Amino acid sequence: MGRDRSRAPEPQERTCAACGRRIEWRAKWARDWDEVRWCSDACRRHGVTEEDRALERGILAALEGRAASASVCPSEVARATAEDWRPLMEPVRRAARRLVAAGEVEILQGGRVVDPSTAKGPIRIRRA
Repeated sequence: MGRDRSRAPEPQERTCAACGRRIEWRAKWARDWDEVRWCSDACRRHGVTEEDRALERGILAALEGRAASASVCPSEVARATAEDWRPLMEPVRRAARRLVAAGEVEILQGGRVVDPSTAKGPIRIRRA
């Protein structure tokens, strides 16, 4: 007579408030899953700054002047934000992932919508 090892289904999926990546459910969070907001200590420390929100607005502004099906490259937003734009590439990608989680944009690779948590390499951003 053994114990029943069947588990309850995992709770609803969450995205990190800072980086926009999917948060993988962990058994140790079972009691406070509703309060989990960050995927890591680094994201918790960084949080979401006003500069991060400005990048989100920059993405939406770049898309606003385009056709509904058109997309933008994260480098366009970074170049419009600062002269030294290369350090902004990952922050722009984080901003795009947060906008995906909010349902405002989609991330594309090769013209197809991809999971923003696992996308590696060049991406494009378009309205959802």
